[in-house]
Amino acid sequence: MSSSEDSLVESGLIVGTHGLRGDLKVRPLSGDPAALLSATEVFLRLPDGRLHKSEPLRQSLHKGVVLLRFSGLESLTAVEGFKGCKVLIDRELLPELEDGEFYWHQIEGARVVDRSHGELGHIRSMFTTAAHDTWVVEGVEAEVMIPVVARFIVDIDIEQKLIQVDLPEGLVEIGE
Repeated sequence: MSSSEDSLVESGLIVGTHGLRGDLKVRPLSGDPAALLSATEVFLRLPDGRLHKSEPLRQSLHKGVVLLRFSGLESLTAVEGFKGCKVLIDRELLPELEDGEFYWHQIEGARVVDRSHGELGHIRSMFTTAAHDTWVVEGVEAEVMIPVVARFIVDIDIEQKLIQVDLPEGLVEIGE
């Protein structure tokens, strides 16, 4: 394996198959599928924990998911067992980001502090809706879901793993 496991970042989840030629439906971890669409090699985390290195033959966007077909796995029967596997990419192969953009692995576990309520907790997961991404914060007192929209996000300090937010009344019910 050319990449060390420490250099791999989770980029998607295989949610199903598509067609008869071995295409896998991959839900990107963020709303931006660019990393999955441009990767020259990916790793699949198999159910037993092992990593399987794969070279994409075909990458395309289809109805909100990325379709991936891998060399040597070009039939439905060859890929049926991959549903539920995580897709990882070497961070060195990730596309460069514009200023103000970030990858999930850079903010996972970050502390979240609200201007009014103070410490809310740490980002545990994220999911994507048609409108925006949503962070799930494992809260000090409760779980908090934060829509990732510009009007709520004050600052993201990737180096300090600290996110400052200004959430509207009613979105956070701490101490009530």
